[in-house]
Amino acid sequence: MAHDILIVDDEGDIRALIAGILEDEGHNTREAANADEALEGIRARRPSLVIQDIWLQGSRLDGLGILDAIKLDHPEVPVVMISGHGTVETAVQAIKQGAYDFIEKPFKADRLLLVVERAIEAARLRRENEDLKLRAGAAAEMIGASSAIAQARQSIDKVAPTNSRVLITGPAGSGKEVVARLIHARSRRADGPFVVLNCAAMHPDRMEIELFGTEHGLDGPDTARKIGTFEQAHGGTLLLDEVADMPIETQGKIVRVLQDQMFERVGGGKRVEVDVRVIATTNRDLQTEMASGHFREDLFYRLNVVPVKVPSLRDRKEDIPALTRQFMQLAATVAGVQPRPISEDALAALQAYDWPGNVRQLRNVVDWLLIMAPGDSREAVRADMLPSEIGAITPAVLRWEKSSEIMTLPLREARELFEREYLLAQVNRFAGNISRTAAFVGMERSALHRKLKLLGVNTDEKK
Repeated sequence: MAHDILIVDDEGDIRALIAGILEDEGHNTREAANADEALEGIRARRPSLVIQDIWLQGSRLDGLGILDAIKLDHPEVPVVMISGHGTVETAVQAIKQGAYDFIEKPFKADRLLLVVERAIEAARLRRENEDLKLRAGAAAEMIGASSAIAQARQSIDKVAPTNSRVLITGPAGSGKEVVARLIHARSRRADGPFVVLNCAAMHPDRMEIELFGTEHGLDGPDTARKIGTFEQAHGGTLLLDEVADMPIETQGKIVRVLQDQMFERVGGGKRVEVDVRVIATTNRDLQTEMASGHFREDLFYRLNVVPVKVPSLRDRKEDIPALTRQFMQLAATVAGVQPRPISEDALAALQAYDWPGNVRQLRNVVDWLLIMAPGDSREAVRADMLPSEIGAITPAVLRWEKSSEIMTLPLREARELFEREYLLAQVNRFAGNISRTAAFVGMERSALHRKLKLLGVNTDEKK
């Protein structure tokens, strides 16, 4: 791939020499003789890499000054410093200020090309890492202000600094892995690895190999040793995701590892000692699984040292607006576009939906809205733009489907129809909580209760 490389040197023949070497390898080059030309070139178009001399005769800034300016505005752009008067101290200072590497003049072409290749590759890996963090989305925090989320946060804050094992329960898509990552990030093991083993996606015959690894030669004399997830997680945290799907035979071996922090690789006899904190998640009732003989009781009590429950999205509907806006911002950042605003009627419709797929489903819906919702990208997403599975249960007042009917009714009947649909939408929005609905619509609770009864709106009243 051709990369755009800016060469900064006060000597024209040096610039031409470097440009020739790079262009022979298929790169595109630009040249600058001083700080002003260099910074103007970067403002015009951000380069993939900057190669610059430290000593620039007649320049407003020397190479280190330009380096500071680049790192201030474009910290992701790699900079390679060159100099014919370099010292160890100068090289060290350049690296401290953010340069990728330092090359002394005269240099060999292959040395220059190797450094350029490595600098561009390192920058690419950093970008990919940042992109992965963005795609992980809300993994850095639990979004919402509901009491259920506040309780989960409190549990995380208490258990994270300890070394206790944690069992996280909750329905699929509710954010159990987010909780596990938060516990790791706030623990004393935060600088160590965080390794995930998805027990539900693993074939039973492969489970022990994935957990414990294999010794040399297990599948033939030339096969290499495989490092298992327990060993990979040494000094950090191992997440056993959906642990109820682990084969019963493997469960017994996990019990011994949790007790001894030692195991043997498959096909080996040497004991491997590890220091690993284990967190497990499940969307099943492990008490029922134990009663049916599908989950070992001793493993349950070793994992369930500190239980943390993650609520379903239907139990924290007041968090949906904040979650929706956050997911829209994340999706737009990853896609490199502007986020679309979400209208209040769309948020109300989202809050009225039951979300069987929980937070994961909400995030997928927001991704769909960013890409597929009709209208201009600056136009707010309305309730009638939502996917069909949500629109099908959206109260009519939010979709304006009753507008033609209202126009044929006398004022009193039209007002009653509107009030009924409006109040039904608000009650659904607040999950049947009459007190919160009354506060939002500006009515006394008792007055709202009478109005709902008069209009024939039946609710399972929640105080």
